[in-house]
Amino acid sequence: MSKTLLVTGGAGFIASNFIHHIMQRYPDYRIINMDKLTYAGSDTNVQDAAVSDNYQFIKGDIADEQLVNSVFTEYDVDGVIHFAAESHVDRSINDAKAFIESNVLGTNVLLQAARDDWDKKDELAARRFHQISTDEVYGALDLETDEKFHEQTPYDPRNPYSASKAGADMLVKSFARTYGMNVVTSSSSNNYGPRQHSEKLIPTIISNALSGKPIPLYGDGKNVRDWLYVEDHCRAIDLIFHEGKTLEKYNVGGSNERTNIELAMMICDILDHLKPKRHSYKELITYIGDRKGHDRRYAVDDNKIRESLSWKPLMTFHEGLNKTVEWYVDQWEKVTL
Repeated sequence: MSKTLLVTGGAGFIASNFIHHIMQRYPDYRIINMDKLTYAGSDTNVQDAAVSDNYQFIKGDIADEQLVNSVFTEYDVDGVIHFAAESHVDRSINDAKAFIESNVLGTNVLLQAARDDWDKKDELAARRFHQISTDEVYGALDLETDEKFHEQTPYDPRNPYSASKAGADMLVKSFARTYGMNVVTSSSSNNYGPRQHSEKLIPTIISNALSGKPIPLYGDGKNVRDWLYVEDHCRAIDLIFHEGKTLEKYNVGGSNERTNIELAMMICDILDHLKPKRHSYKELITYIGDRKGHDRRYAVDDNKIRESLSWKPLMTFHEGLNKTVEWYVDQWEKVTL
C-alpha cells in the first residue's frame, strides 16, 4: 500500500462518500475506517467498500484513548482525515455534553495519538492531520449583505454544536503551533447528496413528502444556506489533504444559496414529476416554531481553494438535487414496497 489513511466517522454521510471517492481514485491506498456507529452512522453506507482487501473497519469511539493508540500501533498511519463529530444542531441544543465529549475531547485524543506515533517515527512534519470543520463556526451572515465567510473571518459560533467544532479547530491549530504537526483544516457549506442522515433537512423533506406527512420548516422558511454536492466536497478534501499548505484553512462552497422554502419547493417540484399524486407535495409544507439560535444565513467565499488548488464544483444544483431526490425515492421504495 502506498499510503494508509485513518478516516474517522467513515460510516457517516460525507465521510462514507469520501471513502468511496478515495478507493476509486487511489486503489493502492489502505483505508482504516473508525466509527462508533451511533444514530448518525450506518455500516450500510460503506458496505461496498467492505469487500475490498484495502479497507478495514474498526468500531469504536475516538474518545477511547486506549483504542485510538492501538490503531496507530497496529497500522502505519500516514494521514488522518477527521470527520467524526456529533453534528446535529437540534440535538446539541437539547444536550451539549455528547458534543463536547466527541468533538472536543475526541479530537484531543486523536491529535495526541497521532502526534505521539509520528513523533517517534520522526515523521511529525511529514504526515498529515486534516480537520474537517464547518461553516457554522463563523456564526451568521446578514440577509441584506453580499458578504460571505472567508478564511480569516473570526469565529463566532451560535450553538453548542458549532462551539464544539470551533474548540476542535483551535486544538488542531494549537498542535501545529506547539508541536510542529502538519495540519490542514477545511470548512464547507451545507452538503447534500446520497447517504445523508434522515434527520437532516433534505432527507426530511423527501421522506415526509413521500409519507404524506407535514414538511416542517422552521420560522418563516427564509433562512439561507449555500448547498454543496457531496462528491464535489470529496474532491475538494482530496485536493486539500494532498496539496494544501500546512496550517492553512480552506473554505469549500457550492455557490448555490437558497432559502429553505425555495429548497422545499424545488424538491416538491421534482417529487411531483417522479411520484405524482392528485395534489402537489407543496401542500404539505408547514411552518413550525423557530429553532433556538437559528442562524439566518451561511455562505463561504471559496476563492482561495479555487485559485490555489484549481478546484471548482462540477455538479449544478439542478442536476445534483434531481440525483439526490431520485436516490432517496429509490431507497424509500426499497423499504416500503
